[in-house]
Amino acid sequence: MNTNQSLQQRRMAAIPRGVGQIHQIYAERAENATVWDVEGREYLDFAGGIAVLNTGHLHPKVMAAVQEQLAKLTHTCFHVFGYEPYVALAEKINQLVPGDFEKKTLLVTTGAEAVENAIKIARAATGRNGVIAFTGAYHGRTQYTLSLTGKVVPYSAGMGLMPGGVYRAQYPNAVHGVTTDEAIASIERIFKNDAAPGDIAAIILEPVQGEGGFNVAPKDFMARLRALCDQHGILLIADEVQTGAGRTGTFFAMEQMGVAADLTTFAKSIAGGFPLAGVSGRAEIMDAVAPGGLGGTYAGSPISCAAALAVIDAFDSEKLLDRAKSVGEILTAGLRRIGERHKSLVDVRNLGAMVAVELFEGGDTDKPAADLTAKLVAKARDKGLILLSCGTYYNVLRILVPLTVSDADLERGLAIIGECFDELA
Repeated sequence: MNTNQSLQQRRMAAIPRGVGQIHQIYAERAENATVWDVEGREYLDFAGGIAVLNTGHLHPKVMAAVQEQLAKLTHTCFHVFGYEPYVALAEKINQLVPGDFEKKTLLVTTGAEAVENAIKIARAATGRNGVIAFTGAYHGRTQYTLSLTGKVVPYSAGMGLMPGGVYRAQYPNAVHGVTTDEAIASIERIFKNDAAPGDIAAIILEPVQGEGGFNVAPKDFMARLRALCDQHGILLIADEVQTGAGRTGTFFAMEQMGVAADLTTFAKSIAGGFPLAGVSGRAEIMDAVAPGGLGGTYAGSPISCAAALAVIDAFDSEKLLDRAKSVGEILTAGLRRIGERHKSLVDVRNLGAMVAVELFEGGDTDKPAADLTAKLVAKARDKGLILLSCGTYYNVLRILVPLTVSDADLERGLAIIGECFDELA
C-alpha cells in the first residue's frame, strides 16, 4: 500500500526539486471541500488547488459535462478542426468580461500562457515593446512571465536575468505604507528615468494580488491608472487568473474596480480543475495579431471548454457569486475574532471569498512574521486543515476554499485556525 512517506521518497528520486510541494501528503480522492490522502486521512481543503476549485472537487455539473464531451471527441486541435464548445465558451466570456465594447476571446491552456499572449497582442496592437508590472506581482514562471513576476526567490533564483523591456512600479499597499499617490508617482518615474510612455505597450496588474499577499487595488488607483493609460495610448491588462471565475463575488474582479481593462487574462477556476486559460479584450486589439500567430496544439481543449461552460452554468444556477460574498463575510468575521486575541494578526483583508491575514511579530509592521506563518500552516495541516501562505515577506495566510463549502466546514476551519494561533502565536 502507498503511504505519504513512500510516495515522497519516490517523488524525490523521480521529480526535480524545482517542482515545489507545500504539503508532503498525497491525495487519493476528493469531494467538494474535502480531500482524503492515500492513508485515508481526511483534510478540509482551504487551498482549493490554489484558486482552481471555486466550484469544489468533482462538481456534479462539471463531471457530467466532461463525461458527455468524452463520448464525443477529446482533441482535434482547434487549428485543424474547430468545435462548438470553444466558440460557445468564447461567446460566454465575451459577455462576462467587464467593458462596454465589442470583445473577442482567445483560449489557451495555462495562466502564464495567457499572460504571454496578452503581452504579444498588446505589442502587436501598439507597435511598442515595453511593459510595466508591479512590486508583489505574480504572472507566471515561464521565462517572460518571470520578468513580470515581482519575486526572485524562489521563482527565478539562479537562472540569471530574465528578458528585458519590463519596468517595475509600486503596487499600492496600505499596510506597508505605499499610497495611491506613491504608486502613480513610481510610474511617472519610469517615464522619466527608464522608458518614454511611447515605448510602453501595456501596464499589467492583478486587481487583487495573489502571491503578493491578496492586496486589493484601491478604486482611486485603478481610475488614475486607467486615465494614465488613456493619456499615453498604453493598454491596461488585468491579470484575473486568480481573481476570475467568481472568487471575489463578481465573475471578474474588475467589475468592482470602476474601470475596464483593454485585455483580461483568466485561467485557474474557469474550468473547475481542468486546464484552460485565455485572453479576452477589445475586438480590434485582439485582431491585431495575424492569422496563425495565436493558439497552440492543446489550446482550448474541448474537454476543458465543456467543463468551463458547466462552471459558468453552476455559478448562475447555484448563485455562487452571492455565496462568494457570504463565504468572505463568514471568514473575515471569524478571523477578526481570532485577531482580537492575538497581536500578531495585524490585518484581515478580502474581496469576496479571496481572504487573507497578514502576520507581524508582536504586531510590529516592520517585522513580518514569516516563521510564525510557516508554523501555522504546518500546525493546521496536522489538525486536518490545508492552508497556503503567500506575500512578499512570506507572512500572509491566504484562504481559497471552494465556494460550495458548507457553513459548518467554514466554522470548523476557523476553529482549527484559532486553535493554531492559541498554540503558537
